[in-house]
Amino acid sequence: MWSLNPHKLTLPTPEQALPGRATPINSGELNALTGRPLKGPHPDHLARLVCAMGCFWGAERLFWQQEGVYATAVGYTGGYTPNPTYQEVCSGRTGHTEVVEVYFDPSIITLETLLTLFWERHDPTQGMRQGNDIGTQYRSTLYWSEEAQRAVIERSAERFQAQLESTPHHQAMSTQVTTELAPAPVFYYAEEEHQQYLYKHPDGYCGLRGTGVSCVF
Repeated sequence: MWSLNPHKLTLPTPEQALPGRATPINSGELNALTGRPLKGPHPDHLARLVCAMGCFWGAERLFWQQEGVYATAVGYTGGYTPNPTYQEVCSGRTGHTEVVEVYFDPSIITLETLLTLFWERHDPTQGMRQGNDIGTQYRSTLYWSEEAQRAVIERSAERFQAQLESTPHHQAMSTQVTTELAPAPVFYYAEEEHQQYLYKHPDGYCGLRGTGVSCVF
């Protein structure tokens, strides 16, 4: 009988996590869409948001399509293994989740607008999965890069939770938000093949699915 690897649904302890490596993996030098340096430096007036909505391919495309978003990249964070590979993250033994790093111009697009996209375009009630994508690397997360973002992020979660409880006939798995909210941990860039994946492969897989519940600020 088929059974799911238990590592896929349970976060490891630091002692259980894979050792990783001291050297960063090859993530490429340039953003394939913009031609800008993938890792920056980016202009000082930009703000940064890091979030996870399941498979990072579709999530990155969602954000790069928004006016006011200057740069995006995909990577791994929230776990213990330094400089992990995609295969290691998918094993469930790193503690990381697949995330998108978003640099945006707050004078053009606000944090609230980005958070509305975040809450409405995936199901933040599924725990260690998004739809058919199952595992700790698919959990929902929101990480603030500066303390000023914290109150906005926490308030958005509270308001979406309230909307979820009051909106009938929604498509969420439950009425309890499971999104992890925390200061941004160390961000490890994913392999070059995953950066701007849906720009390179327009017909590639995108697992984003909302609940039909609106995020009202």
